[in-house]
Amino acid sequence: MAEDETGRNTPVAEDARIQSLEKRLQAARRAEEDRAAKRNKGPAKGYSQGHRILAELIGAPLGGGLIGWVLDRWLDTSPIFLLVLVFLGFAVAFRNIYRISKEPPR
Repeated sequence: MAEDETGRNTPVAEDARIQSLEKRLQAARRAEEDRAAKRNKGPAKGYSQGHRILAELIGAPLGGGLIGWVLDRWLDTSPIFLLVLVFLGFAVAFRNIYRISKEPPR
């Protein structure tokens, strides 16, 4: 470092230190972005597909059951609509799960 007669750093030396620090910060940012990109590439698709499959397995039969129950109450039938729509919900869920499994990887 360049010091003047009083022992303090000169502006030229400070500019060089700042430029060096900026270069190191940029390199660290690039390295962190690379690590984040590698982290986001890996298992994210598998997790999102798993959550979508779980939502299908729960949501479709539950929605069908709810609609069937309401129809049974409204039309004063026994659990005919409830059973039919729950099984229809399972069929729709498995069809959607099949479609999810056929999606290309991202």
